[in-house]
Amino acid sequence: MEHSEIPSGLIGGPHQHVTAEELDAFVRQQLGQVDVDGKNVVLVVPDGTRSCPLPLLMEVMHRHLVDRVSALTAVIALGTHSYMETDEIERMFGVEAGGLEAAYPGMRIVNHEWRDPAMLVSVGEISGDRIAELSEGRLDVGADIKINRHVVESDVAIVVGPVFPHEVVGISGGNKYFIPGVASAEFIDMTHWVGALITSYEIIGTTGITPVRAMINEGASLIPTLRLALCLVVESGTGEIEAVGFGTAEKAWELTAEVAAQTHVSYVDEPFQKVVSIMPERYDDIWTAAKGFYKLEPAVADGGEVIIYAPHVTEVSEVHGEIYDIGYHCRDYFVKQWDRFSHIHWGVLAHSTHLRGKGSYDAETGEEKLRVKVTLATQISREVCESINLGYLDPNDVDLDHLTAEPGTFVVPNAGEILYRVKA
Repeated sequence: MEHSEIPSGLIGGPHQHVTAEELDAFVRQQLGQVDVDGKNVVLVVPDGTRSCPLPLLMEVMHRHLVDRVSALTAVIALGTHSYMETDEIERMFGVEAGGLEAAYPGMRIVNHEWRDPAMLVSVGEISGDRIAELSEGRLDVGADIKINRHVVESDVAIVVGPVFPHEVVGISGGNKYFIPGVASAEFIDMTHWVGALITSYEIIGTTGITPVRAMINEGASLIPTLRLALCLVVESGTGEIEAVGFGTAEKAWELTAEVAAQTHVSYVDEPFQKVVSIMPERYDDIWTAAKGFYKLEPAVADGGEVIIYAPHVTEVSEVHGEIYDIGYHCRDYFVKQWDRFSHIHWGVLAHSTHLRGKGSYDAETGEEKLRVKVTLATQISREVCESINLGYLDPNDVDLDHLTAEPGTFVVPNAGEILYRVKA
């Protein structure tokens, strides 16, 4: 099928609830209009850091596809996150230990093995001139686009996942499940660095085609597979589905991004002096739990503080050890000392700037001024926190009830999904 022939549709809307029966009927109708018979089909699904009713979604997709296709594979879109263990996958897919095959007969479930060069296939290149155009002049380095082999060798790849405000791309979902979800680290780093150059403060929650989204769409367009998506807006904290869009990866995202911008952005009258972001256990390191800062930064007053309360977290990152060496700094700290930091993975530099937020750096004096204080209340020691330029708070000393009652303090349960902004 040509992209112009792909059906598209949307059910639900802001603060509505889509029932399981409505979801099933919608998926049946939409997939019934797509030629998947006898085809090799891949489902690109989120990892454990994204919340959505994945067991319900997988049951519906599996039921409506498995008897039609020649092969069905679910690829977990890790980006450069840690590979998921079997027991983690079982929990995410809603089955008991050893129950994946019985629950999803005929479907393989695999990690995106981004560390294994044999599992990545080059689908084309984007020139430096084109990168400069897409990034609006922020970067002019060419890129070889490498994508997960399962995806490239399939006939049809269907993204199945939620859409949220996002610190790198503006609104997540759609082609983002291909890049960075199932791409190589090099282009992931490049897109994240462009996002860092814009800053999370400016780009997060932005609808439409941001420079990072433009780069992602360009890279995804090189994938020879037919790219479709079932995008969802999921009510934060409950798992209820508010809206579902289907179509090409671009169209399904477009339909649901506008809903997410309404349902997942909360506007406050005055900026907060102190925020306590209570991080769910799906964020198992600071690399992912940093979303508790990203989603609150725009609503914090100058000189204010964000406390990331995650007593279960024991490390900054299992995968990206360079962050311990460079610590957390604002964008200009790296840009104005580029010769010193250009060899560091750009994705690590981007993560650093995203968590440290807006600030300035004077190259002559070496003085860095940061708008907001960031404090970790985790199992990470005071010595490590101070060495990476973050504040430390013993989680045992945190009285959430007292902080909730404290004037000027905002305690956020289930932090990391809803974006907070000050009313204009």
